Amino acid sequence: MEVTILIKEQIVKKVTKRNENGSVGKMGKIRKVKLTKENISLSIIVVLSAILNFGNLSIEGYGNPYYAAAVKSMTMSWKNFFFVSFDPTGFVTIDKPPLGFWFQAISAKIFGFSGVSILLPSAIAGVISVILLHHLVKKYFGNIAGLLSALFLAITPVFVAVSRNNTIDNILIVFLLLACWALLIAAEKGKLKYLILSMIFVGLGFNVKMSQAYLVIPALYLTYLLSNAISIKKRIAHLVICTVILIAVSMSWALIVDAVPTSNRPYVDSSTNNTVMELIVGHNGAERLSLSSSSTTGGMMGQHGTAPTGSRPSGANPAGTAPTGMTSTGGEANTERPSGSGKMRSGGSPGGGSSSQLQGTFGGQVTAGITRLFSKNILSDQIVWFIPLALFGFIAVAIKEKLKFSLDNKRKQSIVMWFMWFLPQFVYFSFNTGTFHPYYLTMLAPPTAALAGIGIRALWELYKEGTWKAWLLPVALLLTGATHLLMLYYFISYSNIVKVLIVLVALLCVVSSILLGILNAKKKIKGNQEIDPKLKFKKILISLALVGMVLTPLVGSSAVLFTKLNSSIPSAGLELLSGSQSNEMGSSNGSDGSTKLITFLQKNKTISQKYLLVVNSSGSAEDIIISTGEPVMSLGGFAGSDKIVTLAQFEQMAKKGEIRYVMTGGMGGNGNSSTDIMTWVKKAGKLVAASSYSNTTSTTANTTATKTSQQQQGAMNSSGQLYDLKTYTDSFLSK
Repeated sequence: MEVTILIKEQIVKKVTKRNENGSVGKMGKIRKVKLTKENISLSIIVVLSAILNFGNLSIEGYGNPYYAAAVKSMTMSWKNFFFVSFDPTGFVTIDKPPLGFWFQAISAKIFGFSGVSILLPSAIAGVISVILLHHLVKKYFGNIAGLLSALFLAITPVFVAVSRNNTIDNILIVFLLLACWALLIAAEKGKLKYLILSMIFVGLGFNVKMSQAYLVIPALYLTYLLSNAISIKKRIAHLVICTVILIAVSMSWALIVDAVPTSNRPYVDSSTNNTVMELIVGHNGAERLSLSSSSTTGGMMGQHGTAPTGSRPSGANPAGTAPTGMTSTGGEANTERPSGSGKMRSGGSPGGGSSSQLQGTFGGQVTAGITRLFSKNILSDQIVWFIPLALFGFIAVAIKEKLKFSLDNKRKQSIVMWFMWFLPQFVYFSFNTGTFHPYYLTMLAPPTAALAGIGIRALWELYKEGTWKAWLLPVALLLTGATHLLMLYYFISYSNIVKVLIVLVALLCVVSSILLGILNAKKKIKGNQEIDPKLKFKKILISLALVGMVLTPLVGSSAVLFTKLNSSIPSAGLELLSGSQSNEMGSSNGSDGSTKLITFLQKNKTISQKYLLVVNSSGSAEDIIISTGEPVMSLGGFAGSDKIVTLAQFEQMAKKGEIRYVMTGGMGGNGNSSTDIMTWVKKAGKLVAASSYSNTTSTTANTTATKTSQQQQGAMNSSGQLYDLKTYTDSFLSK
């Protein structure tokens, strides 16, 4: 009994301690979870992010079918899982490291293989990133800055689009935000263990998207180097130690794979010598980092070589482009090399669909320069919404904190870290002419959102001071509003919603910023006052301006709830307001275009057959793998250009009966071993009547949409011909 009384007394003592505000109350501990304005605001933002990322997610199908097929294969064996094999037999890998796809495969195993299950990790990563950004900004600049940063990130169109796709860029962002969290603690306290943790997170990010993870390295290294918690010698020594750890973690999977004999693992796709190290240096390294001004067309190609057009909302295929899984004959395609398909008609969209009249085939025709992200092109409206505010915000914080090379407080360290993440990314996307996809712009979203949220707070504080610095706020808001109006003007013909947004942005953002400028000018004439009688009105004006800045990106991001994104090149934004049900360019995301072919192949499969079908490139195999889980040999890998097997090896497989049906044509097959193989197949094999495996008698419809549907259903005879090697095999087996 005495023990019970003693325990009760201790509990009462604990709960009656003073809380952080100095008040006393027996409900002290309960108040920690009490609904405050901050918690409610953050909850609303998180719920908004979840709605944008998860809402109606099933309309996205399987997302990018190339990666979806790999995930399907990864769920079928541990070997495929570890090596990220594209096909069930482990013939060839995909062109990415494993970590991001491991999450997708695990999700598919838990919830069953489906479109939603493989998109789930990216959607979750998007919400987690919003929460992490709020925490990182709030810790150093307060709750308002943290909430605004989280909101800006949650509604950035490209960030939302990537959160709803099985590309793994937003999974990478989670690891990089965790690296930033650990780095800021390391810089503030001079703790080596936190710097090591930061580098481990970057190394894990490298195993999500390879060299793309290293774009944040300048921010982390410079911030720690300029901090002053410990001596410069110790800082340099710490960075040297952590660089070794970073490289070790980054290369861990690559070294293991390359150490495995090539006969015991899949071929490393998009490498020239069947090693991950070459993939890192070449396809996912040097080819991504060109800043040469001599090329403006080679850089930004779509998956499977299908170049997105200037009118992303159009449901029609580009002229001459076959649907996913039914690629055009003879067109070379890779993420580095433009194909002959998908070229824009002047001022319009290929294929006759609705047009945004944006310049450039996937940005590749957009001249590199400082204004690239703001000009009228295929990259418009994905990321620019908060960039002017971010730049002015950095200037405001730099002035307010008296920023110097010595980062002697945590706010200086934080702002330098965000800016040094932002600046290299902005330069990269503005000037790079190497291989990059528009959805990579999601990497620019976190630092932009952070700088914009932090900047609002700093600009407002400078504005209240009433000096020349007060002009930074109205100018920043005015330029941001002007940027929004410019983006809206690019899409003015799309929908009446755009016209309404133009009016609202002009009233809320532009007019409010002008009024703030007028009030600042009058204040200067009257002189500074200790109590500003118009302060409340000024708060209303800046609030209205913020609403105006949020409206357009929110509307553009919300359109994803009703419009299917392009699976290979995900992008949200104002272009989705055109009324088109899909900006997909020929991806069937399943078996629609291959049903009859699959039925034919399965019906005639022999006992000795190892591969259901042999095709030139992965694009012709992915739908079959997704639908059936059957092994399909992608002879030349992703783009049909890898030298995986020789003609002699292929002949031996045919003699054993491991392969029977071969689909000629498709992309790739130029200048590599598959050219000789396909030539041999046409001589040794028997041509199969197209009517046996494709719907060749479909009636031609009048509308572009119907024609596109028939192309998807009308099978592979448009891209190649099916050959049967059974007679050749039997001639050897009978001997």
